[in-house]
Amino acid sequence: MFRRCFLMTAAIALLVGCASTPGDDADTLESYNRAMFAFNDAVDKAFFKPVAKVYRRVLPEPVKTSIGNFFSYLNDVVVLVNDLLQFKLHLAAMDSSRIVFNTTFGVAGLFDVATRMELPKHNEDFGQTLGYWGFGEGYYLVLPLLGPSTVRDTFGLVGNFFTNPVTWATDSEAVEWSLWGLDLINRRSSLLRIERALADEQIDPYSFQRSAYLQMRRNLVYDGNPPKPDFDFDAAPEPTKP
Repeated sequence: MFRRCFLMTAAIALLVGCASTPGDDADTLESYNRAMFAFNDAVDKAFFKPVAKVYRRVLPEPVKTSIGNFFSYLNDVVVLVNDLLQFKLHLAAMDSSRIVFNTTFGVAGLFDVATRMELPKHNEDFGQTLGYWGFGEGYYLVLPLLGPSTVRDTFGLVGNFFTNPVTWATDSEAVEWSLWGLDLINRRSSLLRIERALADEQIDPYSFQRSAYLQMRRNLVYDGNPPKPDFDFDAAPEPTKP
């Protein structure tokens, strides 16, 4: 059931995103995106944010750290696969070592001993792999419940989903649902402090999220050295010459 719901969400977003030929950077789907942003924000305020606050208040810090370490450990499998798909063999060697050390000495990833052994966490996924092989990012999209994305990253989410051990390492849908839910609440909890820090600075939360997401993804795809975009839809227009 969870797989069907996820794939249906991705399919709907892709149909919206592929409805016509995307421009370079223009927010062509802004009307849809703002409506979906408002929907996600309402769901977050009604459910996810209150649950995240309780989660943060009730669980001891070491427990929350171990939960975050565990899901980061599972994500290392996704990272390793994409290291190999991008022929980043040095990173693949490091990330495979991370998995081995955190599996054994880190008690199935509950403790991040690999980072202490100078094997830092890396960030690679299927969206970045598609970018590495020359696929354009396409339209900016706000996905139902999943948040900011692009057409390319939405395709990438499908690969990330099926590569993550949460999807294939258990035959129980109840366990799978529980793990995805716990990961989501843990991630949402980690954003509470950042959210408070940015609350007074955001003039338009939608534009802020869009710009931050696109800049972050371009930095990741180009390993911190992205080309300058041809057009920035957040920049102020130049004055018209008389």
